[in-house]
Amino acid sequence: MNETLFSQVQRLFERTYARVGINLEDCLIDRHRCRELSILAGRSARELSELARTFLRTADDRLYVGIYYSRWMIEQLERHDPRAGLSDRNIRSLIAFVEEINHALHAALQFSNGAREIGSEDFARNLELQAQVDTYLVLLLFVAFFRKTQRVSQTDRRWLRFHLFSRQCPDAFADRNLRARYAETTELAASYTWYLDTLNAVRRIDEIRLFRSLDYIDKKKRVLALPPAKIRPLLRF
Repeated sequence: MNETLFSQVQRLFERTYARVGINLEDCLIDRHRCRELSILAGRSARELSELARTFLRTADDRLYVGIYYSRWMIEQLERHDPRAGLSDRNIRSLIAFVEEINHALHAALQFSNGAREIGSEDFARNLELQAQVDTYLVLLLFVAFFRKTQRVSQTDRRWLRFHLFSRQCPDAFADRNLRARYAETTELAASYTWYLDTLNAVRRIDEIRLFRSLDYIDKKKRVLALPPAKIRPLLRF
């Protein structure tokens, strides 16, 4: 039986960090349920992307997860399967696809480790920062696979950074909290991934596993403490 892109991405994250013990694909919800949960999530949720969303709630000391992908986005990935090559036609859809799986997986791991304040701003920023870092690394793996014996070039990295970081537009959010959340986490992720690019494969794995274990405040401190020579500012295109 062929694996889905979803199951392959989940398995990659679990090999890197830890197993969550469930098939996150079972958490997929339809458009109707997404609309219901968006209403319950409050006014700020109206500004989040309509292409893909992850919903989290707790009840009876259990975490419930809902992952939504729009039909349009899934059709784009089916028409331009990233496993056959990355291009401007599928890169944005792949980013959204991977980030939602990452949100769900890390929320589950944090909850199993005792985190219960899933509605806090630090929890949300932690998931967003982690997702941007992990998605960058996943995109690098895709590029490296198609380059085969060739090294991933600086042009490849600039292209990925443009779509993952530079195209972000936090100022477009009317909600002040969302503007601040996405502005800060994007800057931190861009700087941290520059640092990761300076490490060899073994050191990079050790570093990102340590990074994942930190709460948001400590993640932020770790990035801000990096030597200036190891990071670069986010460039707007």
